[in-house]
Amino acid sequence: MNSDPKIQKKSGYHHGDLRAQLIEATRQLVEEKGPDHFSVSQACRVAGVSTAAPYRHFRNKEEMLESVCEEAAERHFTQMKAALEGLPDGDLERIIAMGRVYVGFAQAEPSVFRLMFSWPHQSGAQAPGEDAAPPPTKTLVETEVAKLLGRTEIDSDVKLRATMLWTFVHGLSFLLIDGKAKVCEFDSDIEEMLSEAARRVMA
Repeated sequence: MNSDPKIQKKSGYHHGDLRAQLIEATRQLVEEKGPDHFSVSQACRVAGVSTAAPYRHFRNKEEMLESVCEEAAERHFTQMKAALEGLPDGDLERIIAMGRVYVGFAQAEPSVFRLMFSWPHQSGAQAPGEDAAPPPTKTLVETEVAKLLGRTEIDSDVKLRATMLWTFVHGLSFLLIDGKAKVCEFDSDIEEMLSEAARRVMA
């Protein structure tokens, strides 16, 4: 019997989907139990595979969690980019739409969102002294800020404004998922705050 009623167990799998199913099972368990309170064998039960199956793709639980972070970061970026579809270039609504998705992702997957920004062993880590490539979400925001300002380059002003926007939505996301919003006694709803922050930063 499955002792986790909220977690949907897979009924079977195709070999080519094994890695993706194990990542999804791990993601579900992270949301239900947190990253420290489940085992590889539990992920196998949720995915509906044998306990030997994960070791075809992962060395251990840590690599499974790292893959969850990578997959979540990719979905996060894809959702932010999709939010821009149909909105004219240089429109402030594009900035607001990205912020809306950022906060919405955190609210929909709070445990995974926390894991993304606390995981100490991100893949592709740069050696000391190497220049790390910026995350695609950061580049996306900088590009949209530059468009709105009519700039052709990502200059220091663009980077500053993009960082201010990221700081706002990132902090707001954690206040919401940590249940601190009531303590702050927000006088405005989230949509109004996103719009006002975008307007002020981009003024």
